[in-house]
Amino acid sequence: MSKAPHQILKESESHYVNRLGWLRAAVLGANDGILSVASIVSGMAAGNASRGNILLAGLAGLVAGATSMATGEYVSVSSQSDTEKADLTREERELKNNPSFEFEELAQIYVSRGLDLTLARKVAAQLMVRDALGAHARDELGISTLLPPWPLQAALASAASFTLGAILPLMVAAVSPPEILSWMIIASTLVSLGGLGALSAKTGGASLLKPTIRVVFWGSLSLSLTAQVGLLFRVRP
Repeated sequence: MSKAPHQILKESESHYVNRLGWLRAAVLGANDGILSVASIVSGMAAGNASRGNILLAGLAGLVAGATSMATGEYVSVSSQSDTEKADLTREERELKNNPSFEFEELAQIYVSRGLDLTLARKVAAQLMVRDALGAHARDELGISTLLPPWPLQAALASAASFTLGAILPLMVAAVSPPEILSWMIIASTLVSLGGLGALSAKTGGASLLKPTIRVVFWGSLSLSLTAQVGLLFRVRP
């Protein structure tokens, strides 16, 4: 027995691409938190700084990084929202002032995607009767949803993921013996980055090896460079 169209839509398979928005933000924030603060702490430790100064620098890096991530995300999402609103307002005005042109424009978009002109016009007519602005937003402007983005939510999510990532190197710096502190930071950071890369790959449906190697390689490079800065300006006891 065949299923009704609405049942098929409800039971349609979940795709990894639907996770890209939140996955990218979460991974980027946590990765930045781990690597930024670990690099600061590693550089300070290589420079022979005291544990108190190391923790202070790491904490300052956590606060600066979290607020920077939140500000950047807020501004970015707000700018995107403003641009989309401007385009939608313009499209709404054009639909009101010149509906026939907008109808033909939409039909030609479907022709360019492989429909013949007669069918393209039928599709355009049905979609415009149901939701003209939504059809043009999706197929002409590339705006997949008319729901407004939430800049504050994006900012808080970025700050939270950065903070969670940054806590790990701070905890390691707080409890590690001074003589092996640098090595503990490096080891724990690379393990954490590798785990994060593997987790994001698994969540996104990709193979585990390549993303894990990629994030560990760039993390190692960052840690190495900041350690060299600490050694260059090493504090003499």
